[in-house]
Order: sequence, then structure tokens, then C-alpha cells
Amino acid sequence: MDDRTRPRFDADRCTGCGLCLDVCPSDVLAPENGTITLRRDGCFGCDHCGAVCPAGAIVIEPAGTEPVVLATVETDARWLPFGEFDTTLLVRLLASRRSCRRYTGEPVSRAALEDLARIGSTAPSGTNSQSWTFTVVPDRRSMIAFGALVARFYGRLNRLAANPAARFFSRLFLKDSLGVYYRHYHDRVRDALRQFDETGRDRLFHGATAAIVIATRPGASCPGEDALLAAQNILLAAHTMGFGTCLIGFAVEAMRRDRSTRRALGIPDDETVHAVIALGRPAVAYHRPAGRRPVRIRYAFPPGT
Repeated sequence: MDDRTRPRFDADRCTGCGLCLDVCPSDVLAPENGTITLRRDGCFGCDHCGAVCPAGAIVIEPAGTEPVVLATVETDARWLPFGEFDTTLLVRLLASRRSCRRYTGEPVSRAALEDLARIGSTAPSGTNSQSWTFTVVPDRRSMIAFGALVARFYGRLNRLAANPAARFFSRLFLKDSLGVYYRHYHDRVRDALRQFDETGRDRLFHGATAAIVIATRPGASCPGEDALLAAQNILLAAHTMGFGTCLIGFAVEAMRRDRSTRRALGIPDDETVHAVIALGRPAVAYHRPAGRRPVRIRYAFPPGT
């Protein structure tokens, strides 16, 4: 057990009610002589015990008791009980968020960008690892420089994919990954690169004035899931704050494969990039939510099997 995540008890406050025992996912806690003790290693600082304790007798030091504090949004630190939020309004928000590919050019304040990163950090993470990192690309000038780095990567990739010998080698040894790229993306990327060079048209970030890159440090149990859950938090919060967003998969792929692009943004080599969120003030409004295909639902272990 890391001392930084060891539960701290106030024996005078502890009533021995046992609620903390019920919520501890690692069986770290045990009853003893009318109070609670640590039984074995395994605490990962989830703070469920401290949050459920009606007497305030338990504190997880790194989690503490401080709520997420935002600069541009008024926050309420109280826990929202189960069932006490408007599900209709939530579903409306979920359905209304769309990928934005047209922006006004208005800058996004650094305070708002930092708030969005903090909101992202409220997402769940496997074994409470919270290993995500948030790198902010703060303005349009920086976005253009970022786009140039991504364009450089795809320029090299396109030249490689256009080589028949390279595609033949890829088909033999790399499951035809280069051939798949050539057939599905080469021409589209070539046209986008040409437009970027000749007219400055931005078909990568679509004129967004900022971005947030979500990566993870080593050691998380499920880093990809953690990062994408944080990304969803940011996407939804940005919509409520008046920003449009778009996940940019081409930028993620470039950063994963090109170390120099990550380094240019200050991202260490041992971090893995999972999401790039372009954002800005939208220059478009919609009249209806996004449509979705019918959901196919199956049941595991149906009755009678």
C-alpha cells in the first residue's frame, strides 16, 4: 500500500457502522473492536470509503475532500443522489452533441480549456489510476503549426503508400496495412494536403481555434478506456459551454506513429495518445439531433438455456 493512498481514520468519529466495508472494492478495510482497521495492502485511493462515511471519519489523502474547482463554470460540490437528475435533459444533451466542422474563428479562453481538462478528469478510470494527461493547443496559430506536423507525417505516408514495392512488402508481412491505407485514404489525404498547401484550407481541424490532446502515462490497467471516457466528458461539457467539438482520428494516428510530432507538443515519449479534440465556437446551428441506427440488443443466458 502506498502511504499516499492509505485511508486515514479519526477513531473518535468512527461509529463502526460498516458502510465503508460495503463499498471498498479491494477488501482493504476490516472491523475490529467497534472501529475500522486496515486488513491488507491493495488500497488504490478510490475514496469510496471516505465518501460514504456519514461521520467523516475516513480521508484518502491524495483524493482529499476538495471538489473540482472551475474558473468559468459555477460548480456545486454536493454529491448528486441516484435518480435525482433529469434523464430527459441528459438524453437531449447526448443526442444533440455533433461533430463540428465549421468554426467562427473566435478564440477559446485558456481558462475554459483548463476547465474542460478538469471536467475530463472527473471520468472513471480503471483501478482509479487517473493516468491521463491533457495537452492544450491553445490558439489558431498553434493549431496551424500542429496541422503542419500532421500533414508532414501523412505526406511521408502517402509517398510510401504510392510505392508498389512497399505495398507488396506490406501485403506479405504486414497484413496489407499499407495497401488498405492506399485504397481507402491515399487519394483523400493527397487532395487535403494539396488544398492545405495551395489555399490554406484546413480539412484536418476545420478551422478550430484550439484542441485538447488526451494521452495516458504508463501503468494504467485500461488506459484507452480511461482516456476515451475523459474525452466524452469533455465533448459533452464543451457543448453545454457553447463550444463545438470534433474528434480528429487522423491526428491521433500521426502522433502515435511519429514521435517527433508528440515531442513538438511537449508530450513525453512514454505517453500514449488516445484522443485529439478540436474545438471552438461553432459557426453552424442544427434543427434536430443526430440520428442513430436502430440498436440491436441481445440477452446473455436467456431463460431455458
